[in-house]
Amino acid sequence: MKSKIQESILAPISDYLPRFEEVYRDTLHSHVKLINTIIRYISRKKGKQLRPSLCLISAKLCGEPSNNTYMAAALIEMIHVATLIHDDVVDDANLRRGWPSVNRIWKNKLSILVGDYMFSKALTNMIQIKDFDALKILSNTAERLSQGEILQIEKVINKDMTEEIYYDMVNDKTASLFSAACELGCI
Repeated sequence: MKSKIQESILAPISDYLPRFEEVYRDTLHSHVKLINTIIRYISRKKGKQLRPSLCLISAKLCGEPSNNTYMAAALIEMIHVATLIHDDVVDDANLRRGWPSVNRIWKNKLSILVGDYMFSKALTNMIQIKDFDALKILSNTAERLSQGEILQIEKVINKDMTEEIYYDMVNDKTASLFSAACELGCI
């Protein structure tokens, strides 16, 4: 259920959200039944979808969303969800959004593989966009996401997290995907 604040923020793009959902769902579809089962499970308890919403809002600020906008919004969400699946494995988490995590139900191997599947589908969407600037933004973002996660693990192991390193890590792990969503919407 969305709060009144979320509803007011999403109001300008409310007509675009069903199309985003359709592109997201269709793009993730596989001929492998188990992949579809796990994707359906993940999609039943979706989050706030802030990143694809920011992509659509940014597109709206620059005109109207195009097919590329919907592809970009879908791939941003795929990357985000894939990182959550991988994070749950790394953190040995049992719950995600109040439900048993994918790794709790299907174990680590399938969780990693489904997260990888989602990343690969995001790559497929990137190619379909056929925009070099968008590809550059997305590849830099994918690198930063991985770097940020590994930096966090390194600093936890070494127990030498400084405030500066923490902000660098958050910038890579979180802010980079928000930034990419907005930039892609504008492109």
